Amino acid sequence: MARIFAVLVLFSGVSFAQAPGSSTEPTAAEPPKAAEQENTASTPSSSADDAYKVKLNDLQGRVNELKEKIFRTKTRLAILKESILSTSIAGAEAQLIHRNEMGASFNLEKIIYSLDGTPIKTKIDKEGDLADQKEIQIFDGPIVPGNHTISVVMIYRGNGFGIFSYLRGYVFTLRSSHTFHAEEGKRVQVKIIGYEKGGMTTDLRDKPDIRFERTLAEAKQSASDEVDSK
Repeated sequence: MARIFAVLVLFSGVSFAQAPGSSTEPTAAEPPKAAEQENTASTPSSSADDAYKVKLNDLQGRVNELKEKIFRTKTRLAILKESILSTSIAGAEAQLIHRNEMGASFNLEKIIYSLDGTPIKTKIDKEGDLADQKEIQIFDGPIVPGNHTISVVMIYRGNGFGIFSYLRGYVFTLRSSHTFHAEEGKRVQVKIIGYEKGGMTTDLRDKPDIRFERTLAEAKQSASDEVDSK
């Protein structure tokens, strides 16, 4: 009986000893938990990607909307420009001409022209070529009927010799403006002239001045007429 009891105890010991070995089952079951943790960890990254895509799509939508607005604005400006030009061509024309009638005692160094406050022509003397040009066309084309103002700045440098050599130290800045009327169906020509006023007894320092001459003619009928006239 003692032996049988020992055998039973031995078998039961083996059984109890093997039971702890069954702990390998939970160990084998742990990977799914790790997988769950891994999946859980990947969720915020996926959400961030989705949020980025939403923001990107929203930004793209705004860019497309802005492009559409720019396109509509350009279209309106083109229509407005065409409307203004067609009105101008059918209305009035203007020709503005700079003319230099100064003598050799004054060298023209610079001219600045503005029409209705908008700069339209600036020329600077280079090696005396500006002073040598008796006439310079400032503007020639259609213009909206009505009153317009041409403003000018002429800068001359004295070029005296002999007893008039003192003029070399003088710079004469002349400023003037003139308002003219552009009539419907007419072509107005305005000459802006730098000249020497006074007479023989007038001091050279007081001679530089500006005057305006205006003439009126029929407006050109068409672009083909303009080409033929040239």
